[in-house]
Amino acid sequence: MGDIAKGALGGAWTLLVGWILPTALNLAVFLLAVAPSLRAHGPFDRLRSAGSTSNGLALLTGALLLGLVANACQNSLYRLLEGYLLWPARAYDAGCRRSRRHKANLADRLTVLRLERRQREEGTLQPETSEQLAQLLAQPRIARIAARDRRRTAAQRALLQERLARFPIADDQITPTRLGNAIRRFEEYGWDRYRLDTQLLWNELTGCAPDQVRRQVEIARTSVDFFVALLFGHVVVCALAALALTAGRPDTPLTLTTVAVLAALIPVWYRSAVTATDEWAAAVRALVNTGRKPLADSLGLGAVSRIMCGAR
Repeated sequence: MGDIAKGALGGAWTLLVGWILPTALNLAVFLLAVAPSLRAHGPFDRLRSAGSTSNGLALLTGALLLGLVANACQNSLYRLLEGYLLWPARAYDAGCRRSRRHKANLADRLTVLRLERRQREEGTLQPETSEQLAQLLAQPRIARIAARDRRRTAAQRALLQERLARFPIADDQITPTRLGNAIRRFEEYGWDRYRLDTQLLWNELTGCAPDQVRRQVEIARTSVDFFVALLFGHVVVCALAALALTAGRPDTPLTLTTVAVLAALIPVWYRSAVTATDEWAAAVRALVNTGRKPLADSLGLGAVSRIMCGAR
């Protein structure tokens, strides 16, 4: 009974933090900053005249219902941000080309830094390595950026490697958006490392993995869910605020300020969602590494299980 309660509370916690809480924040912003411009309309006029207890109950109920709806629609929301949904073919292809250029640019910058460090430590480089460094520095774009990279600290250079790690290993898995690439990198991890299609066998894998590892994946995803829900909520509130400007007696300064602030925060939440995928990726890698042998055993693949675990 205790395990059942623990599992129920765990699932409720991820739902609460990932979807209901950001929905409540966006709903509060709407009621405080946008609804006053709609006071001439019946429902909002009645809400304004209601007591604080009724308003609090309405906020709680609305956040709960809208949060559940957002959670039910999470696959579509993620696919839109990843570039899989409602993206025209030309925009998708252009985004993929841009992502590949960005990945190649980061890889070239890190290669220059690595080879120059080796040159300082060893004094000279092998002829082929020296030629590779010369070819990279012969590119004006790389030479210009390398001059700035040399002034970076060791920690700042490590951030370049972190940014490169947010791309899939295989170029054919590149997506048009940063969030899509950050998620795709750990979706392809099982196949790239063990030839295990984790997307197809996700339910079986999570069913065989240790409870603690599976819980880490859920908690890590909650952070990304939070920023995704906050981002889409800001978009909706911005749109409603723009419509409120056409109302009979809008509070123009407040509404315009709300639109400006929320529009400025949308890219911040997007970047935060991309960064939060690092912990999610680490948790999924742990899930694959620890769950592949129990998965193979549960499928009756004894020999395959030994191969997947690296046995010789």
